[in-house]
Amino acid sequence: MDAMATRLVFRGLLAALAGGALLAHPADGSAQEPAGAPAASSVSRPLAADRPDFTEAASTVGRGVLQIEFGYTFAGDWSGGHSVQTHTLGELLLRGGVAADWLELRVAASPVTRVDSEGSGASDTGIEDLYLGAKVELTRQAGRLPALALLPQMTLPTGSTLFSGGRVLPGVNLAYSWDVPGGLSLAGSTQVNLAVADGDDSYREWAQSAVAGAGVGTRGGVYGEWYAFLPMGADAPKEHYLNAGLTWLTADDSQWDIRFGVGLNDAAEDFFAGVGATVRMR
Repeated sequence: MDAMATRLVFRGLLAALAGGALLAHPADGSAQEPAGAPAASSVSRPLAADRPDFTEAASTVGRGVLQIEFGYTFAGDWSGGHSVQTHTLGELLLRGGVAADWLELRVAASPVTRVDSEGSGASDTGIEDLYLGAKVELTRQAGRLPALALLPQMTLPTGSTLFSGGRVLPGVNLAYSWDVPGGLSLAGSTQVNLAVADGDDSYREWAQSAVAGAGVGTRGGVYGEWYAFLPMGADAPKEHYLNAGLTWLTADDSQWDIRFGVGLNDAAEDFFAGVGATVRMR
């Protein structure tokens, strides 16, 4: 099956899964925490992970809670007869609630192996830059007004040369979500981060996402999502993706997930898939 046929097949699967999200019933295991629920303490609030979708949840973990999220993703790009496969192992995100229920601190890092199957088949392995950030829960949903969270963030040049930006790259992310009648949750995020072009020049890169999710039974959840990277002021291509997945609560404080997606334009990776888990300590 060629790359174009592969994209068409997976786009059909993603559309079917996204449609399933619109027909499912609400549950605590959905991809987004119900934002319209009454304010809950860190002891009683349902588990809300920031993975596996691209959009961050518009909620924090709660004061005194440590949440560990991790996983593995395979991505493949077969554009123009040039085959590149990327394995991201770890995807570690640590989220700690401090001082108040509305504030969390965040640390993330991941080792990466990139395999080029063309020619010699040599591989490059390295560590990504360290991510540091915070999440501030601004508001909960009030009628048509969404739940809002603000995430100041940055990466530090701690990674391997091939996978590092080579400098501090700051950014900010605004996450928002709604519960709507029928048990459907809607969410999105708008962020802008400093990035580095091939010529070592800095530029601003916007990222936008939109996701719909709902529960399956009492512990499962499905979602369908679109997101894009939109560089400004640099000769870098725009990338658009379609992504869908499933989450399942194995207990009140643990969850596993699976996702897959496709690129929607030539600049994007053709296909990716991953698995992961979340564990909460409170």
